[in-house]
Amino acid sequence: MPRVARLSPSEAEAALPDLARLMHAAVEAGASVNFVLPFTLSEATAWWTDAALPGLCSGKLILFAARDDTDLVGCVMLAPATQPNQPHRADVTKLLVHPRARRQGLATRLMAALEDEARARGLTLLTLDTWTGDGAETLYRGLGFNEAGRIPQFFQHPVDRSLQSTTLFYKVLA
Repeated sequence: MPRVARLSPSEAEAALPDLARLMHAAVEAGASVNFVLPFTLSEATAWWTDAALPGLCSGKLILFAARDDTDLVGCVMLAPATQPNQPHRADVTKLLVHPRARRQGLATRLMAALEDEARARGLTLLTLDTWTGDGAETLYRGLGFNEAGRIPQFFQHPVDRSLQSTTLFYKVLA
């Protein structure tokens, strides 16, 4: 069973090749996490290096990763809000599970670690969005997230570039 742990910025930096391979595999398998096909391993590496790593180093992002006996197979990030009037809130971003590790409860375990961290930080509200109609909606509902609404024409389909809707979710942490 994969082990889930929070990665420090230095651990994340050391894991950049693994994180890039995970993201590449997930996007190639249909994950809608802001990228379109074709999506190269170089693009995945650049995203982790240029977008995620600075946020991890500054504390604006918190990364949880899951590793099995051979590889990194999942991750998710917590992004605490930076607005002065929202110190109680955070976004959930980049929940990725490698295609070979799906349907084994890993996403649930990653989200549990993320929620534990959020509670430890005194956060009481989590928000996220996902592709309307995607299986992730079922996952999030099962984890106690509530649908807040849908935004039409929010993003381009990763293959045919047609405009797709996103569903917004929230969860009040007890």
